[in-house]
Amino acid sequence: MSQEPFKVAIAGLGTVGGGTVKVLRDHADVIAKRCGRPVVISAVSALSKDGLDFDVSGYEWYGDAVDMANNCDADLLVELIGGSDGIAKTVVEAALSAGRHVVTANKALVAHHGAALDKLAEENNVSLNYDAAVAGGIPVIKTIRESLAGNNITKVQGILNGTCNYILTTMREEGRDFADVLKDAQELGYAEADPTFDIEGIDAAHKLAILASVAFGVEINFKDVHVEGITHVSAVDIQFAEELGYRIKLLGVALRHNGTVEQRVHPTMVPLSAPISQVEGVFNSTVIDGDAIDTLVLVGRGAGELPTASAVVGDICDIARGLSVPTFSVPVNELKQVPTRAMSEHVGAYYVRLSLMDEPGVFADVAAALRDHNVSMEAMIQRGREKGKPVPVVMTTHETSEANMTAALAAIEALDKVVEPPRMIRIENA
Repeated sequence: MSQEPFKVAIAGLGTVGGGTVKVLRDHADVIAKRCGRPVVISAVSALSKDGLDFDVSGYEWYGDAVDMANNCDADLLVELIGGSDGIAKTVVEAALSAGRHVVTANKALVAHHGAALDKLAEENNVSLNYDAAVAGGIPVIKTIRESLAGNNITKVQGILNGTCNYILTTMREEGRDFADVLKDAQELGYAEADPTFDIEGIDAAHKLAILASVAFGVEINFKDVHVEGITHVSAVDIQFAEELGYRIKLLGVALRHNGTVEQRVHPTMVPLSAPISQVEGVFNSTVIDGDAIDTLVLVGRGAGELPTASAVVGDICDIARGLSVPTFSVPVNELKQVPTRAMSEHVGAYYVRLSLMDEPGVFADVAAALRDHNVSMEAMIQRGREKGKPVPVVMTTHETSEANMTAALAAIEALDKVVEPPRMIRIENA
């Protein structure tokens, strides 16, 4: 074993930063054996020492993370500040420019600036690792870049946000509405005070854009990811889904299709027989389709202090061992520019919930709207009947294009006896 220590600086001492300090400290002996050299923390940075539940007196302290990135005695800097721009971006750029390796858990930074940072890392002959940025403790980036390097990967999909999965799971198990469960999630610390990034699908879209780049060797294209959140999913939808043999999950789906890449995040009905339908609570899951492995399913904790810190430390250890792999599976100048497939071209089956006045001819009008736009109904459920009041009607369709489905729903919404906008959820045979 080499006695020359590998020195690490940590910028950001919040939940994940604190967890990283604890893992490196508490597992120092086994990490040294696995890396062939000691891995030590040499410097840390945060706005304040107040509220820290661990001792930092043995590390060089910086109140300015950029100063630390430029001047500390460290081989590698860990960025755990967060945010796509501002101080986090400046710190990473400074560290790479100073010839330091970088490990980050910042999915927004990688999704928005990954290619530019990758180029900077290559120019300075250092590594940029970010396994913790996607799916927390699940080693999905490492798996795709290394273990599946011999595969032609055609599709990656998954439950990429634990907050949404917790909300949908609790709604199903307890029959409660979205707003009520969201409040509980905030009180339990699973959702932020402002949960927009989670519940509107933005967090999952950041992760999906990264996965698509790594899996397909294409430039990150976050801006063209189709994004829908879970705010419109009701307890009624979840109940009907179970009756029909499905479970509702917020899925991120990326696939290659005739020279294009399809990237979408939205609530999805997946069959109860699919492994991903059984992933509940705050857990995440990623499903990877490759020509050599067929299908690989990864499941684990997608967030939290120690699971995410585990992924951060795994990246640190790879670099300490001398392992270097391209940031996005191939050198940055070989990343392909591939057009994004328009959502209107997506082909799949659909679940639709309508609120109709139960009067003669209304079902015929709905059927006509579907027929006129080349949408074929597969199954229908009607619940309750009270004269003069609307009734919920649920249907599933055979496969059709998104353009056809959208046009049919617009025609249905225009009918006099339809009292609420139709609710549509895509069906995915995950």
